[in-house]
Amino acid sequence: MAVVTYRDALNQASARRWSATPTSSSWAEEVGVYQGAYKVSRGLLDEFGPMRVVDTPITELGFAGVGVGAAMVGLRRSSSS
Repeated sequence: MAVVTYRDALNQASARRWSATPTSSSWAEEVGVYQGAYKVSRGLLDEFGPMRVVDTPITELGFAGVGVGAAMVGLRRSSSS
């Protein structure tokens, strides 16, 4: 049995889900270019692009608005960081 860190398991699970579900995405602080504070989203921006891995400002009301708007057009959010 291979030993996998929690960080790598979350990263792999996100990649599998996003490959199977084109409407899944991640919107959070530092998940794109910085690749997450703990590097959970490492490589996902390169693989899935900036429309699915989105860096956001720190604003809770903004997250609520983005979530409602994304759901209205059929997008799904899966957290990776």
